[in-house]
Amino acid sequence: MTTDEILRFEIQKWLNKIEPLAKKVVTNNKIGDEMITNMKAYISDSKHFLAKGDLVRSFEAIVWAFSIYEICTKLKIIKGG
Repeated sequence: MTTDEILRFEIQKWLNKIEPLAKKVVTNNKIGDEMITNMKAYISDSKHFLAKGDLVRSFEAIVWAFSIYEICTKLKIIKGG
């Protein structure tokens, strides 16, 4: 596999994991709302960069989205899907 193929595979794998979670995540405070908004923006950015072929930025964005999700669920800022 080429580096591009590996990146595309990894990006799609993480998008497939985070998108269902993003649809089910809940919060009960303003900070959680803001974090969910940011997480969804990074998911959108990842898709945008992927469509343009900018794989490094796409991968970076999906990593940020998943990081926000993981951190916020561990800190109980949001409830995971």
